[in-house]
Amino acid sequence: MSSKFRWIISSSITIDATVAKVWEIISQPGNLNYCHPFCKENIVKKWPGKDSVDTIIYFSGWEVERNFFEWEIEKGYKLMIGRKGGRKTEVQWQIEKSKEVGNRAQTLLSISLKIPYLQEIPVIFRWIPHFLYLKPKMKKYLNSVVKGFKLYITTGEPVKRNQFGSHPWFSPKES
Repeated sequence: MSSKFRWIISSSITIDATVAKVWEIISQPGNLNYCHPFCKENIVKKWPGKDSVDTIIYFSGWEVERNFFEWEIEKGYKLMIGRKGGRKTEVQWQIEKSKEVGNRAQTLLSISLKIPYLQEIPVIFRWIPHFLYLKPKMKKYLNSVVKGFKLYITTGEPVKRNQFGSHPWFSPKES
């Protein structure tokens, strides 16, 4: 990603689980089928580790491919995601021990995006669509995804479609 990149969008959530448990779920093949409220299908092509590849089909019909280029056990991974032939967004999934409450472990799960779509626009103009449109939409998306992982990790129950609200790009309201 270019060194001139600015305005990373991210979301984090604290989960009552060990780092090992969170890693077990986020590194499981096809995990989005159980944890992602906007994912209709998560198709694994190559797994696990660096060079992993999978496809996400959203309820909106969008299809994107994820190509992993970093993979650190019990720390997280980095990947590029996008439509075939389209621009790619860099995504970082990171986990770290948060704290212990009593004898209960807590882990922080964070997802960050470096979205390239507005980078060619001069900064003076780019901030308007970024802060008024792109960031709020993607923040809502990321918040729903981390909540989905928290729910699945702590209860073992798969997340339902739009469980934390719909999203116009990835999973519109059901009619």
